[in-house]
Amino acid sequence: MVLLHDRDLADAFDEAAPAYDLLTALNPGYRADLARSARRLQLPRAGAGLHVLDLGCGTGASTRALLRAAPLARITAVDASAGMLRRARAKRWPAQVRFLHRSAEQLPDLREGPFDAVFAAYLFRNVTDPDRVLAAVRDRLRPGGRLAVHEYSLSGSVVHRSLWTAVCQGVILPLGTLTGDRALYRHLWRSVLGFDTAPAFAGRLSRAGFTGVRVAPAAGWQTGIAHTFLAGNGPRVGAGHSR
Repeated sequence: MVLLHDRDLADAFDEAAPAYDLLTALNPGYRADLARSARRLQLPRAGAGLHVLDLGCGTGASTRALLRAAPLARITAVDASAGMLRRARAKRWPAQVRFLHRSAEQLPDLREGPFDAVFAAYLFRNVTDPDRVLAAVRDRLRPGGRLAVHEYSLSGSVVHRSLWTAVCQGVILPLGTLTGDRALYRHLWRSVLGFDTAPAFAGRLSRAGFTGVRVAPAAGWQTGIAHTFLAGNGPRVGAGHSR
């Protein structure tokens, strides 16, 4: 199967947006894992005085996780899918949260920033050129800024690869068929299989110039399937430990 890219992928997310929150709610640990990844940014003072970018915010689940981890931070949340953003904007948000219709590839043109931290959940599998986007993220981070990437990135174990396929074929694809979004969820299945393993993506972050790269596995059934990648833009980041 040919993976979806760029406009085709954004269109698929537009179509899937009405059922997206319901489907993710059926995933045990989905919101808890996002919340854990947001906390791992370890933003000080509840985020007071900080500006955080939520890159690829979808319907706002990652934005909510950031807001709970840093309730005083100013958050700019961007996504390439207008349909997903409509769902996000329809929810209740404090005044310091702002949503923008932008793709990750348009980050160099974003007038907002620089940012003290960037959170990217389930994004990098879906960009055509992840190295280009990582370069743009690093360029928009302040010196000492923090990056957390929450992503389906397999451990490299055959067991975890097989488990992912079994979950997709037994649960995700049938649900996607019921909602009429099978193409998107087939893309999800195949994009994870084709994406970097966790060690490979950690290496990609280091080659992009990020420092203090650390990898932490998700909990529950997603252990070895989803990971949090933590890194900094310069030597001042990394005081603290994953939790």
